[in-house]
Amino acid sequence: MRTIIIGLILAALVSPVALAVAPATVIYNLDASQSKFMAHASRSGLLWFKGKSHHLAASEFTGQVEITPDTITPASLRLVVKAASLHETGAEFTEPQKQIINKELKDIVLHPDQYPDITFQSTNVTAKTSGGGRYEVQIDGNLTLHGVTKRVTIPTVVTLSGDTLRAVGKFSIDRDDFKVKATSAFHGLVRVDDDVKFEFDIIGRR
Repeated sequence: MRTIIIGLILAALVSPVALAVAPATVIYNLDASQSKFMAHASRSGLLWFKGKSHHLAASEFTGQVEITPDTITPASLRLVVKAASLHETGAEFTEPQKQIINKELKDIVLHPDQYPDITFQSTNVTAKTSGGGRYEVQIDGNLTLHGVTKRVTIPTVVTLSGDTLRAVGKFSIDRDDFKVKATSAFHGLVRVDDDVKFEFDIIGRR
């Protein structure tokens, strides 16, 4: 009888249920050449009509997305943007004006020599399917900018197609929360708004 009981225990331990493991995740590396990361800052102040909004693009960034097939979650996102690579792209500015803005970005706003990276690391991801390989995803995580880390939530649309992942999202921050200064003109009557909007359209490859 004892032998039979031991045999039953061993059979249970090696059964398919007992051997079940969490589904394997898939890693997608960001393809920067096909991706976009932008920061938008609107004009404000009493003479806001004399100012121009800024549209900054990052030319150097890396990232990795890890997802679970079919369900997305568990999942994670890490994005690293080189602060020095942010540059003005606004069509309203001349090339000499863009050069001045880009210098002020480094010297006054971002200080990339001291704070070289802008990073986002997810801490929690939830998702629901929209069908056809499309998912509505909510990404909670930590954004580190100018040496300050704050929690942010990013609503994102993720689309899977073959070995390619596309993630499109937007979020806003208050630059004062991150101790980021902004330039001004006309004795402060024209300045950059406190609200800075970020958007990304990233492509990942398996």
